[in-house]
Amino acid sequence: MVEAAPVSAPSGRWFTPYAAVLHSRIRSQRAYRLSFASEVFSAFLIGVVEFAEVWVIFHNVRVLGGLDLHAALLLFGLSNTTFALAQVLVGHLDTLPTLIRMGTLDAYHLRPQPLLLQLVTGDVSLRRFARAAVAIVVLIIGLLQNDIDWDAAAFVLVVMTLGCGILLFGGIFVCAAGLQFFLIDGSELTNSFTYGGSFAAMQPASVFPLPLKLLFGFAVPVAFTAYLPTIALLELPGPPLLPSWLVWLTPLATLWIWLLALGLWRLGTRHYQGGGG
Repeated sequence: MVEAAPVSAPSGRWFTPYAAVLHSRIRSQRAYRLSFASEVFSAFLIGVVEFAEVWVIFHNVRVLGGLDLHAALLLFGLSNTTFALAQVLVGHLDTLPTLIRMGTLDAYHLRPQPLLLQLVTGDVSLRRFARAAVAIVVLIIGLLQNDIDWDAAAFVLVVMTLGCGILLFGGIFVCAAGLQFFLIDGSELTNSFTYGGSFAAMQPASVFPLPLKLLFGFAVPVAFTAYLPTIALLELPGPPLLPSWLVWLTPLATLWIWLLALGLWRLGTRHYQGGGG
């Protein structure tokens, strides 16, 4: 008897296995409602506390780095919205050291799908949407409170900033994950660029000393996620190294981060020799 050849899934349904895994993760998080509600509330509080820090600073200083309180709302909203949504999508990559130490990562290599795509779609943290919700509300208030000339360029700028900002922070998470293949227990070091980058994005880059301007303006260009869009929307000139017109190079900054991220990921996966368990 001649066996029938297996029928491959249509190319349009290539995402079906990943969607099934994501659906199971979402369903498992909602299974224990009290636990889920407490996690959502804690994430909400984190967002509120972060905003309270900015509010206290600008409520007392009035103007910092050329930005007032209303401009700070826009700065906080852009930076935290893009970071929080990127954290929802790929923030769970910071658990990679645990997968490596326990040897769990070896099982991923047995599946006929790209490793990075498996890890990205292997989990999603719904509670982090609460933090994103706080940032989105602040962003809307910031857009309404500031005197912005809403022409076509301003609309394009906001859309570009949100899309590229999420991708840029996502690329930083992938960079940190690629380094974990070498560091294993170096999450504190990589967190200085992921969560530290988020904190730097909330600050007016004009107050940074020269080394930090070069670091967060060009090497890890988180200034493109919020500060440059803010001064561009408000038609402020910006400091010498970070003029407002640089905001239109945000796609190039995002491309730079992803080239770095994919390069580090490729080096890391080639260096990986298995859990050894």
